[in-house]
Amino acid sequence: QVRLVESGGGLVQAGGSLNLSCAASGRTFTTAAVDWLRMGWFRQAPGNEREFVAAIGWSTGSIDYLDSVKGRFTISRDNAKNTVYLQMNNLKPEDTAVYYCNADFRGSPLNYWGQGTQVTVSS
Repeated sequence: QVRLVESGGGLVQAGGSLNLSCAASGRTFTTAAVDWLRMGWFRQAPGNEREFVAAIGWSTGSIDYLDSVKGRFTISRDNAKNTVYLQMNNLKPEDTAVYYCNADFRGSPLNYWGQGTQVTVSS
C-alpha cells in the first residue's frame, strides 16, 4: 500500500505562485518496485474530467508536462524524503482546480491517489 498526502494549495491572485507537495509513504517505496514508479500531478476543475498536469520518473527523472503549463510549472522530487513537488508560477484563473498526486507503478495494477488539494486563482 502507498499513502499520498498533498499540501500547499490555497488562494492566490493571477500571476502568483504556489508550491504543492506530495509526501508518499508505504512499504512499496522501499522495494525495487520504485524502479517502475512514475509520480504525477493531475487536476480536476468543476464540471471537467481529471486531466494530467505533470509527471516524473522516480528513478529516471524523466519529465512530462501538459502543454498549457510548460514554462510555468516545474515538477521535481526528493527521493530521500519520498516527496514530489509541483512549483506553479504565473498562475492563471484557468489553473483553478483540485490538484491530485498520483503514484503509478507502471506495468502493474498498483496506482494510488492522494486526497487532493484545492488551488484557486483569482483574476
